[in-house]
Amino acid sequence: MPRLPVNDPNRTLTGIWLLALAAMVLVNVVLGGLTRLTGSGLSMVEWQPLSLLPPLGETAWQEMFGKYQQSPQFRLINQGMTLSGFKDIFWLEYLHRLWGRLLGIAFLLPFLFLLLRGKLTRREIPALTLLFLLGAGQGVLGWAMVRSGLSQRPEVSHYRLAAHLFAALLLYAALLWTGCNRLQNPSPVADDRRRRVLGRHLLWLLALLGLTIPAGALVAGLHAGLIYNNFPLMGDRLLAEDAFALGPLWLNFFANPGLVQFDHRLFALLSWLLAMSVLPALLRHSLPPGLRWKLALVPALACLQVGLGISTLMLLVPTALAALHQVTAFLLFGAALVCLNEVTRSAVPAS
Repeated sequence: MPRLPVNDPNRTLTGIWLLALAAMVLVNVVLGGLTRLTGSGLSMVEWQPLSLLPPLGETAWQEMFGKYQQSPQFRLINQGMTLSGFKDIFWLEYLHRLWGRLLGIAFLLPFLFLLLRGKLTRREIPALTLLFLLGAGQGVLGWAMVRSGLSQRPEVSHYRLAAHLFAALLLYAALLWTGCNRLQNPSPVADDRRRRVLGRHLLWLLALLGLTIPAGALVAGLHAGLIYNNFPLMGDRLLAEDAFALGPLWLNFFANPGLVQFDHRLFALLSWLLAMSVLPALLRHSLPPGLRWKLALVPALACLQVGLGISTLMLLVPTALAALHQVTAFLLFGAALVCLNEVTRSAVPAS
């Protein structure tokens, strides 16, 4: 199968398709965050991965509501809920699941079309197949997370929540990187040493954000944002006084709300410092203009993200701010990833 030339229109079309899928992942991250923040995520007690339609007719709604009434969330929290109230929490979770299934269709059908028309290279076919499997695995992991809240306690496992969000981050990153490989034709950067230094800074930033974002999911799953709501201290101390109250010691890093919140704060501030470290590169004239404006997004989004995080904490996690805080984390990660993609492919060709 021939390799597509850089200016082949099929490259551009495929790149746009992959970036559109990345945008769809981002939308589903927002929907998933809203279902958690509004308590809607446990309203659908069956997976039914091939189903696209909501309940049709009064009988179907009563049957769906009857199944929900057997769940721990209804028995322990929402005992007085009516069918009308159930519909209010149902629709958001339904939209979240439906969007995930539409994402799978939006990937699979164009992929099969490109494959059958011979528009993909031999290297791209296994890579795109792995992307599809990663997306499917994300759906399975999401259901495993929901199931953890349907057995005894009306709360999902914070470990599975963090794993679900991290899998979404991996899928988002893979789609962005692959799409940018199709679309970006970076201009060479004359100073190769500074290009490599900038690339290392961006790589470290992405690695740190890869820790910060799942750590935020642990905070959310443990409701740790509802304690120690001052900043920069936690109460009247830098580190929460009960940070190591659990045993064994290692468990505190994953299950102690005070230490989990501290870790998220620490990772976030270190991420902010790394994002600020790209500012000197912006002041140099050796960067191509296209890379310069993309790189400027990194410190700008990092400052916005820190402000949103502090505000979300101090205002006791309002839904709108918390959702915006989560999506901005993905936007920051995406901006850094797009810049790294361009930087790594912008070396001056050897003469």
